[in-house]
Amino acid sequence: MDCSEPPFSDDATMDEIMRRWPATIRVILQNGMLCVGCPIAPFHKISDAAREHGLAEDKLRRELQAVAATSPERRAPPTPLEFALRQA
Repeated sequence: MDCSEPPFSDDATMDEIMRRWPATIRVILQNGMLCVGCPIAPFHKISDAAREHGLAEDKLRRELQAVAATSPERRAPPTPLEFALRQA
């Protein structure tokens, strides 16, 4: 991955971000967000979550991207079967 390329797209959901880069959970909790275990996290993108929690989207996105880009815990994306099972 290019260093200038963000680790996740604008379409990534909060659930996907937390599962693939567990270190981002710290950022989420430090911002007072309730995304961990939230049934809406698989549907909310960063913009949605920031709006719901009254946070500046750009700041939150930068914090999440920075942690995800340097996270040693980075997990592989789900296989198509895992993705399909999560959607079911």
